[in-house]
Amino acid sequence: MSVSEMFAALQGALGQDQDIREEIRKVVQALEQTAREILTLLQGVHQGPGFQHISKKCQKAREHFDTVRTQMESLKTKFPADQYYRFHEHWRFVLQRLVFLAAFVVYLESETLVTREAVAEILGIEADRERGFHLDIEDYLSGVLTLASELARLAVNSVTAGDYSRPLRISTFINELDSGFRLLNLKNDSLRKRYDGLKYDVKKIEEVVYDLSIRGLNKEATVSAGGEK
Repeated sequence: MSVSEMFAALQGALGQDQDIREEIRKVVQALEQTAREILTLLQGVHQGPGFQHISKKCQKAREHFDTVRTQMESLKTKFPADQYYRFHEHWRFVLQRLVFLAAFVVYLESETLVTREAVAEILGIEADRERGFHLDIEDYLSGVLTLASELARLAVNSVTAGDYSRPLRISTFINELDSGFRLLNLKNDSLRKRYDGLKYDVKKIEEVVYDLSIRGLNKEATVSAGGEK
């Protein structure tokens, strides 16, 4: 084979690779749009009237996840099944965002932490690497850390809306989350930096709870904690 033939073959391989990346990009753009729609919907819970309609917003959000699953099925067909990590960077950000949104919905519904397996099911992908297109552990953890930041914001807005018991429950949840992360030996630099931000979320929520205590509202919150969430 001549040098020109060798480089012609290389150009063909490069062209095929670029075609794959372009097809992936199109699906990822669609996923990003759906993620924005879900986020816009859920942001309504931070507003006063939004606290009255949390269940309805979660129901609508889950309907959007039907679209996410369809888009994920399309994404799976755009690259060779054994080359997941070769193209992973293309969908890493949107996948982490979707993990956060799924975790936020589950928290709003039950005030519990969604498992990686449950998130994978919501998104229509696998939890185990061996089974194909899957939810990487680090992507799951990144999404959970974004949830922590969102809940810190929710704690503040809950007080504004007159819901004094929610910040106490959020505080308990976030402290449990922080304890869980302390059990991990994080080597990934990006994930480690994200985790370092969790202490600020813990501190922010503690300040909200302390303010409630100073104002004597924690007693009212404790009484109402057994009522509707």
